[in-house]
Parts: sequence; structure tokens; C-alpha cells
Amino acid sequence: MIMGSLERGKVLVAQGGGPTAVINQSMVGAVLEARKFSNVEFVYGAMNGVRGIINEDFVNLSKETTHNLEMVANTPSSALGSTRDKPDLKYCQEMLKVLQAHNINCFLYIGGNDSSDTLRIISEEAQKAGYPLRCIHIPKTIDNDLLYNDHTPGFPSAARFVSQAFIGLNRDNWAIGGVFMTVVMGRNSGFLTASAAAGKSLSEDGPHLIYMPERAFKLDSFYSDIKQAHEKYGHCVIALSEGIRDTDGTLIAEKLSYMDKINEVDAHGNKQLSGSGSLGDALVAKVKENLNIKRVRADTLGYIQRSFIGCVSDVDQREAREVGEKAVHYAMWDKRSGTVTIQRTGFYSVEYSLKPLDYVAGKTRYMPDEFINDEGNNVTDAFRMYVRPLLGSGFPSAYNLRKHPVDKILNR
Repeated sequence: MIMGSLERGKVLVAQGGGPTAVINQSMVGAVLEARKFSNVEFVYGAMNGVRGIINEDFVNLSKETTHNLEMVANTPSSALGSTRDKPDLKYCQEMLKVLQAHNINCFLYIGGNDSSDTLRIISEEAQKAGYPLRCIHIPKTIDNDLLYNDHTPGFPSAARFVSQAFIGLNRDNWAIGGVFMTVVMGRNSGFLTASAAAGKSLSEDGPHLIYMPERAFKLDSFYSDIKQAHEKYGHCVIALSEGIRDTDGTLIAEKLSYMDKINEVDAHGNKQLSGSGSLGDALVAKVKENLNIKRVRADTLGYIQRSFIGCVSDVDQREAREVGEKAVHYAMWDKRSGTVTIQRTGFYSVEYSLKPLDYVAGKTRYMPDEFINDEGNNVTDAFRMYVRPLLGSGFPSAYNLRKHPVDKILNR
């Protein structure tokens, strides 16, 4: 056992927001590391995120076998369940009462920028109440949009899935021809959509066009881009972020489809984008209407890209485990609250640091300018160099026939 510096108490782990392929690695890393400290009485898990805290719906993770925890670590999605609740001050004050009642002095919350904001509020309320609570945010999001992080656990595996999907989509479209567009998750940041380019082997490979929320989407330019690419390559593959917007900031999905009639919104007031093919269908109709191209198709990757079990980056697994372990170290040894961040060093290695919660709480990181080409319809080599190490080992490549021609006899 390891002697910790906190008073004897319990550790609580919770998972929030959208699941990922490696979020359980962070949970298991935190649980196994916390169980090593002699001042940790028990490690609890909150079922369904912060809602589980309000409902006192806890499970005792100290009673889980190490073997089963390791099996869970390699299983995608959130083993503790999740929630999209966005706690306000009153909600956080009620959670603090539960934490105090159960003598929980260390709260580890795995999630994105909104999860960090929840921890910030709880930490501030605990300080006001004089309650010795350590709140550590463990980063997670496939959107890769947390400030002060080179990248975020969950993103590399989702990026691996997206890039491999586009390798196949490109070969499919090359064989049959026409235009094929695919909508990828990403309301505000285009990192995941940009990852569609990571599997390109040849300059003529798709995606030939990539549209991200960081650049205004103009329909006239869209038609022109498609026409040019289709004439040049004989086919055209397109990656689109679900959150692309026009020059006024209006979602294209809302502008072109029937989203104005959809009342489904999340706790943050955002209209539901994922799980619908409306954006792709609307753009297909527009392209057919404006370009003389016979075959135009669209698809939406949807939720499958978040937790696909057959496509996980080993780099992502390792780092997701380590941020969970580091969270415990910061709480136990340093007696600090904050958010664990990942920084890249060298060609590819990482180091971790703890930043104040308000550095990332409720804030969004966007694709930097050097990752997007001047036309705003593709990525640069700098982005491909950035994302490639994150995809992990064993990344596949596609190959073309060399096509040695045979002389014609009848049709010379």
C-alpha cells in the first residue's frame, strides 16, 4: 500500500458526456491506482454521471476484481453509464451534500469541457463550505476540443475509425464513380472530420474535399469545388462536419433541412445533429440540382464512430489509462484540484500536467489555422503530421493496381 497525504476517506469516479472507445481505460486506471493508497477507504463509482450522485446511485469499485476491471478497460463506452445533465449551482450544491454524507474527499470526473465546469463549481462550493474535497477532471472527448491539450483521450480512436472508413469509401467511390459525401461528428471543432485525410496514400485519393466548422460554408463554392474535383479525378469524396455553418453562423443542417421543425435539444440548448441523415440528404439534393452529375450519394457516420470496438488506437488506450492514474497522483500526493492535460514532446511522446479547472471549463478549442488550407476545403500536411502518430500501430494502407495495358486489336 502507498501512504497518501489526504485524510482517510473515499474516492468517487464518474463518467460524463458522450462515451468513447477508451473512457473505461481512464476509469480503470483511476480505480486501480486509488486502491493502492492506504488512506482510501473505498473507491466508488457513480452510475450515470452526476445524476448518479444526486440519486446516491453508487457502486463499490473496491470490490471489483482486478481481472474484471482490466477486461472492462478494453471494452468501449461508459461502464458506469453517463448523462447529458448540465448541473447549475443548485444542482452542484446538492451533489456536494451527497459527497459530504458519504465522506468522499476525492472526486474524479471523466468528461469534456462541461464536465470540467461542473467540477469547477463543486470545488468552489466545497472551499466555501470548508470541506476538504479534491476535484480532478480527467479529459475525454472525441471532438478533441479541450484547451491546453495537444489532444484528448477518445479522439485518436475515433479518428482512426473515421480515417479507415474513408479509405474504404474512397476505394468504393473510385470503383463506381460519382460524388460521395459523408457527415462526421463535430459541432464546433473540425478535428474529427479532418481525420478523414489521415489514410490518404496518393494525392488522388479521397477525401478530395473536407469542410469543417472553423470555416464558413458557402454553397456556391461547394458546387465549384465538387465540379473541379470530379473533373480532375473522375470521382469525388467529401468529408463534412455536422456543425458546418454559413457566413452568418447558421447551421447548414438547419438552413437546408427541416431542423427548424425539430424541437429535440440537449441540456445545453443545442439542436440534435447526430443520429440524423438530414444534412447529407439535403446536400445531395442541392448538388443534383446544380451539377450535372448523375450519381450523388451521402452517408452519416453517426454514433458508430464513438465506441467502435474493432478500431481502437493503442496510443489512445495507453494515454487514457495514464490520465486516470495521474489524476489520482495529483489528488493524493499534491492535494490539488484541477484538470489533467496532455502535452506532446519530441516527434511523438507525451507528458502530463495539471491546470486549473477554469482553464478548460466551458471553453472550446478549434482547429488552428495551420491545419486548414487557404481555400478552407481541406487540411494541410501539418495536420496529417499531427494526427498520424495518434492513430496507433497497425494502421492499414490501400493499394492500386499498376495497370499494365494490353494492346487493343479491334479498337486500335
